Amino acid sequence: MNKFFHKKFIYLVFLILLTADIFIWSAIFSGAPAENPEFYFLDVGQGDSELVVLPGNVKLLIDGGPDSKVLSSLSDILSPADRHIDLVILTHPQLDHFGGLIDVVRNYQIGAFVSNGRKSPIGAYKDLRESLIKNNIPYVALSESDRIKYKDYVFEILSPSQSNLLSRELNDTALVMLLKSSNLTALYTGDAGFNIENELMKKYDLNVDILKVGHHGSKYASSMEFLNKVSPKISAIGVGKNSYGHPTKETLSRLADIGSQIFRTDKDGTIKVAVESESIKVWNTRQ
Repeated sequence: MNKFFHKKFIYLVFLILLTADIFIWSAIFSGAPAENPEFYFLDVGQGDSELVVLPGNVKLLIDGGPDSKVLSSLSDILSPADRHIDLVILTHPQLDHFGGLIDVVRNYQIGAFVSNGRKSPIGAYKDLRESLIKNNIPYVALSESDRIKYKDYVFEILSPSQSNLLSRELNDTALVMLLKSSNLTALYTGDAGFNIENELMKKYDLNVDILKVGHHGSKYASSMEFLNKVSPKISAIGVGKNSYGHPTKETLSRLADIGSQIFRTDKDGTIKVAVESESIKVWNTRQ
């Protein structure tokens, strides 16, 4: 990368970028800024992509799905004049998480790109790296114990640890992030499996309002013990047509057993979660 910022500087970089975003982009944004955070789970097919919009129209995009479908999902949410995303976060370098980010980088102004520092040998990842360089986008590598902070909103990086970051299994290297705000908490698990869930349960208080279900509802994630600890009111699954059996009946059953409301992008389309009149509201595009 032509610009590589050490992870300790994420606060300074982010604050500078967000200051620019608030003063420049809010002036041309056609809609009124949301007073509460909004959480979107984008319909991108068999893959993951989530958009978080914080007050002040500050935007974080987590993963981008496998292909350009993410652009149509973003255009359904953002004004045509709103072509800036403050942070793009790649949880781990697998195609169903980063493929669509190539088009995002080429079509939006990106403040900074965040990932775990791992690379992929496939050609599409090379295209992504080249797009970041061509567009002069700073790259920041984060791992366990790092944080991204904006006003009262904090993204805590819970995983990967340094040992997991070296794992041959890329799913073990995924950034697992906990967003804390005054009125909602959300856990983004990437493709974390049982082994990572077990580590997280030993280290953290994981009770949250919203869960991005791990690994598209795979049978290798979302153990009963983990779900009992997390106890989400709302569970969102990023999934499309696939040959893996995602989401599995076992995972759906466990989510139902803890009383969580289950939403999935293959059936509900893009999902929006926000606080309205002091209660959590959910909207989808296939009602």
